[in-house]
Amino acid sequence: MYLEKGAVTDPEKPPSSLLEKRGVFVTIETYPRKELRGCIGYPYPVKELAHSVVDCAINSATGDPRFPPMSKSELEKCTIEISVLTIPEAIKVSDPKEYPTKIKVGKDGLIMEYGYYSGLLLPIVPVEQKWDEEDFLSQTCYKAGLPPDMWLNPKVRVYKFQSQIFKEEKPKGKVIEVELEVNK
Repeated sequence: MYLEKGAVTDPEKPPSSLLEKRGVFVTIETYPRKELRGCIGYPYPVKELAHSVVDCAINSATGDPRFPPMSKSELEKCTIEISVLTIPEAIKVSDPKEYPTKIKVGKDGLIMEYGYYSGLLLPIVPVEQKWDEEDFLSQTCYKAGLPPDMWLNPKVRVYKFQSQIFKEEKPKGKVIEVELEVNK
């Protein structure tokens, strides 16, 4: 609806599980090539999930600074993936060299923070890229605009989270309808 008329349609009577505040990311990929076309989200639970998904879907399609805004016809040739996040938790270590032992590729997503710099990678990214834990930490630094070995700096804060993924296997056409059964 938004790409066609510029109107935002709020979800009607969402189930109670979608009224919880949750972090969420919406990823758009071209089909069938599976090239990234947009990915925007909220790492922290700032809004009710139903409203966050709408906001992030619109922003992934029109506001990801890496891509021009999508047209309605382009969206019809893309798939949508929704990642519902757990609350990020700080990874506690006495020595930054312990970080690789505190994360699990394929299960954890990462957030790296240092001063005003911050970067996030979803749990699926290191699996798709075939990274090990150190590569994952380094690439999250890179995403934050930091040198790849910055995770070894004791002033850097590293958080992990998990996600539940809802994904279209192929484009559904005009209207995106996703049923979310969210685990707590």
